[in-house]
Amino acid sequence: MQKKFKVLVGVMAVTLLSATLAGCGGASLGGNDGGSEKTTKKAADKVKIGASISTLNNPFFVSVKKGINDAAKKKSNVQIFDAQNDTAKQSNDIEDMIQKKVDVLIINPVDSSAISSSVKDANDAGIPVITVDRSSDSGKVLTLVSSNSTKGGQMAAKYMLEKLGNGAKIAELQGVPGASATRERGKGFENAVKGKLDITAKQTASFDRAKGLTVTENILQGNPEIKGLFSQNDEMALGAVQAAKSANKDLMIVGFDGEADGLKAVKNGEMAATVAQQPEEMGRLAVKAAYDHFNGKKVKAKIDSPLELVTTDSLKK
Repeated sequence: MQKKFKVLVGVMAVTLLSATLAGCGGASLGGNDGGSEKTTKKAADKVKIGASISTLNNPFFVSVKKGINDAAKKKSNVQIFDAQNDTAKQSNDIEDMIQKKVDVLIINPVDSSAISSSVKDANDAGIPVITVDRSSDSGKVLTLVSSNSTKGGQMAAKYMLEKLGNGAKIAELQGVPGASATRERGKGFENAVKGKLDITAKQTASFDRAKGLTVTENILQGNPEIKGLFSQNDEMALGAVQAAKSANKDLMIVGFDGEADGLKAVKNGEMAATVAQQPEEMGRLAVKAAYDHFNGKKVKAKIDSPLELVTTDSLKK
């Protein structure tokens, strides 16, 4: 009798454990589904899009916004918020969109680390997240739409090496600390010039033109021997152009983005080159990824936007 009782208890325990595991569904490995287990199909005109842009004080991101609006035109209800380069404001804006139950979030992060908590909040709410130009350090993201920033940094490095030669002293203007674009552009450039060009000064100017001017002025005062400068975006590069003019300094400046003012400066010979992205295309690709998701199509974890090195010589052809 005692033996039969032990066997019965064992069977009951196994049955209870199996039921518990079935109820929990086991451990979720996630995937690029924005935190939702199942995709509910929706027509484009039923998809509510919420977007948060790091700053609309930068022409590059104004173009990203235009790409989003153009792709969603006459199809979706779109709300776009300007984070004004403020991580707290971006977090609040995203929380507001989550509360309004948008169907998808398109986020261009101010800071890749700081945005993580907002991405996780969206995951918890079952709202897919698409990041543009910059990634999120954690949380589930449906896809990242961006250029290959590391490759872009390498393109800038190769061009500067060709024009300045080994051993030339240069400076580097860095973007917003913590942004993935800052890390990746810097990594691509610095690894490519290591042992070939001498980076004598490297400072952040937060992707801002006015700061690019001030920081470059300080760099030129302390390092008058530098021959070139790599800027991780065109806005800072344009500030560097002003600083070089004021100091009557012949400085080879290479930017990154290919925004209208940057391209104009390259054409005029004020900048030697820029690694040109296609920000409007990024916005369009982000919206297309959202539509594909709600149409039941598989979305790649990374969607590449093209890059092109634009030089003064190439614009003269």
